[in-house]
Amino acid sequence: MPSVKPPPYIDNTMATITVEKLFESRSQDLELTLLTHNDSGLKKEISNAELNRPGLALTGFLDRFAKKRIQILGETEMAYVQDLSPERLSEMSDQLFGFNIPMLIISKALTPPSELIAAADEHGTAIFASRLTTAELTNRLSAYLDHFFAPSINVHGTLVDVYGVGLLYTGKSGIGKSEVALDLVERGHRLVADDVCKITRTAPDVIIGTGSEFLGHHMEIRGVGIIDIEALFGIRAIRLQKRIEVEVNLTLWSEAEQYERLGIEERRTTILGCEIPVVTVPISPGKNITVISEVIAMNHMLKVYGENSAVEFTRRLSQQITRQSMTEDYLESDFE
Repeated sequence: MPSVKPPPYIDNTMATITVEKLFESRSQDLELTLLTHNDSGLKKEISNAELNRPGLALTGFLDRFAKKRIQILGETEMAYVQDLSPERLSEMSDQLFGFNIPMLIISKALTPPSELIAAADEHGTAIFASRLTTAELTNRLSAYLDHFFAPSINVHGTLVDVYGVGLLYTGKSGIGKSEVALDLVERGHRLVADDVCKITRTAPDVIIGTGSEFLGHHMEIRGVGIIDIEALFGIRAIRLQKRIEVEVNLTLWSEAEQYERLGIEERRTTILGCEIPVVTVPISPGKNITVISEVIAMNHMLKVYGENSAVEFTRRLSQQITRQSMTEDYLESDFE
């Protein structure tokens, strides 16, 4: 399949979060209580979304210890820790916190030994207790971290929900992306983002588009100015986020360009490692891009359901040509 260049990226900044920010934003959801007294542990940064239960590390096997992950101690690990002698517990705690782990959370609100708290304070690592079970704590924390650390970029483009299909309009500034989106909204479709679209990959083959926090659902129309889509058309005219399924690249019509006529070979582009189809639509006077956009969305859904109109047309045409040729051969050999 032919591929095209992805839309221009504005930035690709790596997300970071501190222990303090995580505690402030998710303390209620995770039911966290801070147990340590050294505030320096709150300044540590969390660099990835992975969690680790350091069962083997507690026994002394530290060769492959995942020290950069958040550490979770469940009921099993705490039972082992509480059975250790004070000397072995102090030694194990120094080894564990000596790796400068981001933070440690103890589930089921279990009370840790004083030696563990003292070692954490000495090394500047925060320990939290959660009233949640280990499984529930892991699920909630993983969901938050996966969302926070999901790869994301900002793209110059306009995202519209057309018949349930997320169409991302790209093209040069002033080509008419906002005007097309405005016409689609007037016809009952829903705006997600205009001018700047934040794209996040939530799964290997799923990218989600949202609007800018600053712009919201405002739109710039040249000659008119800034308009508020929600205020003008109501709450049904907007969406907070939408899966991006097709890129619609708007270009100026050029006689020198060769544009797709049949649509048999689907062109694709890659955004954050996720491939999506891309349709190039040339702009010319009198061309109804809004209706074409609706057709693009409906045609995409047909393909999702397993029906490709271009391939089916080609198959029928080939079949008709074959039948016509066979008929002509038969008639040429018939002398009755």
